[in-house]
Amino acid sequence: MTVTRTAEKWVDQAADLTRPSRVVWCDGSKAEYDGLIEDMLRDGTLLPLNSRTYPNCYLHRSHPSDVARTEQLTFICTRERDAAGPTNNWMAPAEAKDKAGAWFRGSMRDRTMYVIPYLMGPAGSSMSRVGLMVTDSAYVVASMHLMTRVGQVAIQHMRSEDDFVGGLHSLGDLSPDRRLILHFPEEKLIWSIGSGYGGNALLGKKCHALRIGSSQAREEGWLAEHMLILGVEDPGGEVTYLAAAMPSASGKTNLSMVISHLPGWRVWTVGDDIAWMHVDATGQLRAINPERGFFGVAPNTSPKTNPNATTMVRSNTIFTNVALTPTHEPWWEGLTPEAPPGLTDWLGEPWKPGTPAAHPNSRFTVSVEQCPSVAPNWEDPAGVPISGLIFGSRRTRTIPLVFEAFDWDHGVFLGSAMSTETTAAITGKVGVVRQDPMAMLPFCGYNMADYFAHWLATGRKIAKPPRLFRVNWFRRDDAGRFLWPGYSENVRILKWMVERIRGTGQAVESPIGYLPAAGALDVSGLDMPRGALDEALRVDAGEWREALDGLEGFYGQFGDRLPRTIVAQLAETRRRFAS
Repeated sequence: MTVTRTAEKWVDQAADLTRPSRVVWCDGSKAEYDGLIEDMLRDGTLLPLNSRTYPNCYLHRSHPSDVARTEQLTFICTRERDAAGPTNNWMAPAEAKDKAGAWFRGSMRDRTMYVIPYLMGPAGSSMSRVGLMVTDSAYVVASMHLMTRVGQVAIQHMRSEDDFVGGLHSLGDLSPDRRLILHFPEEKLIWSIGSGYGGNALLGKKCHALRIGSSQAREEGWLAEHMLILGVEDPGGEVTYLAAAMPSASGKTNLSMVISHLPGWRVWTVGDDIAWMHVDATGQLRAINPERGFFGVAPNTSPKTNPNATTMVRSNTIFTNVALTPTHEPWWEGLTPEAPPGLTDWLGEPWKPGTPAAHPNSRFTVSVEQCPSVAPNWEDPAGVPISGLIFGSRRTRTIPLVFEAFDWDHGVFLGSAMSTETTAAITGKVGVVRQDPMAMLPFCGYNMADYFAHWLATGRKIAKPPRLFRVNWFRRDDAGRFLWPGYSENVRILKWMVERIRGTGQAVESPIGYLPAAGALDVSGLDMPRGALDEALRVDAGEWREALDGLEGFYGQFGDRLPRTIVAQLAETRRRFAS
């Protein structure tokens, strides 16, 4: 494999620090992947699943203390604290390297250091970027094979001698007391030690594609976003592409590969988690999926909620922290109405009813190409043209089912104002409402006030800015029941968005944006309780005034750095409710 001198030097420095017994450069071949699987089956890192019903599928059990992203141990390391901003944990670069360096020193002794050149984005795309990761985890290498494009293809896309994001990862001793995930955006560098969990250890994913990627995108004039990408095909065969920002475990993967029951309408999957978006020479916003695989949340994925996902994981998949049936098939809560007897739980113990069989953040890792709804042009080097952007989160109250922003600036305000109820995708309490602008709070690699300004500036470069929408599938009635059936019925919401984009969808103005007019949402054949749709779309002035008060407190931490446009949008929203 031909590599640059700068890349070789960086790997040599990593080896000098970690002292592995050997260094292996990964070529991304099937033979390499198969060899990694065989080695992990021998040492117990992986368990084989039923070869008849789940061919080439395996189960990995992570350490019980290492099952989700650890935001409290994730840092942005910039020279100036203000560059990281108040929503990020910050550590000075020298302090970070001194602290983690002590844990990295000799951490790979008697282990293999794998060197993974990887490409984020389609081959041949000017939007794609290169990473160079080293790790002592064969599980991470195999997962990166599924999630990225590994090998010489990455080296070939380097635009200069040092055009790569460096990623140093070691399992260390897996102690939570010696665990850190560090990002150095000014050096295009990531250090991660003490965790083998996907979001902390698959450095091409959240670390590179979002935290370092968002900083790089700002410098180079594009957007790196926590967004799915899908295409909505109408009965005439025309496809409209949308990108949607939703927090982890809030239905992103389900929406990205939803099956339509509306006659003539179909949804195509381009990506389920991350979108890199550029404005092309004609002023069109275009997006690529920088990943090659899905790292999806297993619980509540079922033939009912996501039939495409349950089909695609039936082969060539690595499962993490799911339960195991007596016939060595994976199982998780929600897969079937009832738990099968004789389960082994995610810890490898006989399952006790009343306890989780699969971990609530258990995962599957599988290639995009196995998705039945994958778009035929999902790897188009030019990307797909984006006509609409969606901000969605999990809220029991306040936020209506769907509404449209008045314009780009108002849409950016709605995205910056987004809040959500926390899920099991992060370590900590579940169900707590917190601000999560554009679903990027854990992933923005620089000051979020500057991030809002970058979004506002990007809109000025787009000839015809996409329409921006806000959605909430999770609103409940007073009895705690969901007001909207969700899942495949969300296609009805996408249809209205497409109609709005084309100028045919009907809407009524409200203080927060345009709501679907009476009869504008296609609810034909849908069995909903009387009044449920009206309640799902209701704008409660009291709830909104309370939310705006809380939002003002959130914005206050940014001081004068907060764009005046955002301040003005907040004031205008208050005025509309007052009148």
